Amino acid sequence: MKFVQIIEFETERLEEMQQVLEEAGRRNADRTNGPTHSMLLKDRDKPSRYLALIEFESYEEAMLNNDDPETTAMAGRLDALSTGERVFTNCDLLDARDLK
Repeated sequence: MKFVQIIEFETERLEEMQQVLEEAGRRNADRTNGPTHSMLLKDRDKPSRYLALIEFESYEEAMLNNDDPETTAMAGRLDALSTGERVFTNCDLLDARDLK
């Protein structure tokens, strides 16, 4: 079953965060247990609040990715760019479809 992790965070340094995420995306491109899809959302009502949705083939693949030392290092860099703590929500993907 596909798995999605939602990461809620606040930052005033989005451009720097996006650079870190782009580096991670390049690193994950050839990995078998890396993310398969991602979305970054900006809260229209609270401009410094964001949600990142990261999809994996399975929960197990996400946990392998989570245990990777490079992922841990990236998380530390993102923590330094965040204001406050990041909030993680772990979800099994039950349904996804394009509506157009």
